[in-house]
Amino acid sequence: MLRRIYNLLRILRKLSISGAVETLNDIRPIPGTIKFIFYIFSIGSSKKSENIEKSSGEKLCQSLEDMGTTFIKLGQFLATRPDIIGEEIANNLEKLQDKLPAFSKEKAKTIIEREIGTKSFKDILHISEPIAAASIAQVHFAKIKILNEEKELAIKILRPNIHNLVNEELDALMFLAYIIESVFSNTKRLKLIEIISLLKEITNVEMDLRFEAAAASELRENTINDKGIRVPKIYWNYTSKEVLTLDKIDGISIRDTKKLKSLNIDLKTLSENLIQLFLKQSVRDGFFHADMHQGNLFVDKNGNIAPVDFGIMGRLDKNNKKYLAEILYGFIERDYTKVAEMHFLAGLVPANTSKDDFAQALRSIGEPIFGQSIKDISGGNLLGQLFEITEKFNMQTQTQLLLLQKTMVVVEGVARKLNPDTNIWEISRPVLEKWIKSEKGPESALNKTIELSKDILERIPDLPNVMDNANTTLQMIAEGKLNLNALNTKNFEVEELKMKNLRNNVVIVFLGIVIGAFIVF
Repeated sequence: MLRRIYNLLRILRKLSISGAVETLNDIRPIPGTIKFIFYIFSIGSSKKSENIEKSSGEKLCQSLEDMGTTFIKLGQFLATRPDIIGEEIANNLEKLQDKLPAFSKEKAKTIIEREIGTKSFKDILHISEPIAAASIAQVHFAKIKILNEEKELAIKILRPNIHNLVNEELDALMFLAYIIESVFSNTKRLKLIEIISLLKEITNVEMDLRFEAAAASELRENTINDKGIRVPKIYWNYTSKEVLTLDKIDGISIRDTKKLKSLNIDLKTLSENLIQLFLKQSVRDGFFHADMHQGNLFVDKNGNIAPVDFGIMGRLDKNNKKYLAEILYGFIERDYTKVAEMHFLAGLVPANTSKDDFAQALRSIGEPIFGQSIKDISGGNLLGQLFEITEKFNMQTQTQLLLLQKTMVVVEGVARKLNPDTNIWEISRPVLEKWIKSEKGPESALNKTIELSKDILERIPDLPNVMDNANTTLQMIAEGKLNLNALNTKNFEVEELKMKNLRNNVVIVFLGIVIGAFIVF
């Protein structure tokens, strides 16, 4: 407890002298009492002089960067949650730079040997100086002998003691959030405790590099047969909680367009591949790289896109994949009724909402964009407007869809820097049409029938119990032990639901027997 209080006081001091409080107050007014508390903690410090030419967002990013790892991660997390902090602050925080001074190569070697063991460590022939350093980890290149073959690999290593540092500061921030919400009830709408709790959960996953390795491995498996992408391979014998070893990417940063042109790489094709690969990850696989900014994308000599840094990934369930594909395709076709129906089918809008009113609201988003040159229309911004509209119809915000929308905006931005004339919709159409066709074609129907049959057959062992329950119920009614007239309305409704369930079970078992008979005979 004393440790947490100490960390709380230290963080209050950090916040007070960083300029973050004043900057946040410029963006959104902070209660006077809270400002006074931070003023007390700033007494005796020499505050850094702020550059008056910088915007509030730039000042906020600078303040968070100055406060170190925990606050950099906090800023990155908040940038993905405009539903909590608002669009303006979220957009400002996207400019946050995640860079810190590197720790020594000798320290890196000590961590690697401790994590992978002395036997595997002896396979490492050479380790470079750090080539990149962020708030959580840094990267080295290494030459490793694997099965008598020397391989050029990359090794990502967590910063020393980062688990304790981040968790202690997050615990202190959680304590601070609890105090603020308890004393100032009007701050509960900011969901401070929820923010810190979610951040702690996400950061602890990020600080276990086995999760990132698993994400990279899954993405590689999903895209192994796709043209235009090369996801690095994970080397599990040299990977642990604090060390991640994977293929070294021999490529050029996707931001270096001059060098790409000099190697005769077609930027138009590269732009189209980037968008289509992202859509395939989202719509086909339901698992996408959610941090696809220019710093995380490289291009090899064959023009393949090679993503790195798999710490932030997004996942969409079956309903959300269908929702995403159908609404984007619906907007392409200007079929707003279809888009509205998809929202209702996916359960994203309350059933008592007027479908016609909702379709009209969607039309208010779609029609204006068709007055523009279609190549200038952003699918990510369209999704953002869509979420704003659906909030007015009491649609619950879903974190993964917000993450998808943010990533789509970034991917579009990178694609248009490669080729300003990129037509997002023409590029998206083939991927969306192929997915929709696969979902509605005969192969899909057969797969769904097989799944249904498996479910029915799995319930056949319950047949004796179902029949016993049915016989018992009928016998009680015949003997007068079950007096339906004496039941009140509520109990009757409950029993009616039970009977419906019983009926459904009998029907399912009967169908199972029929299907089973066809299979056997």
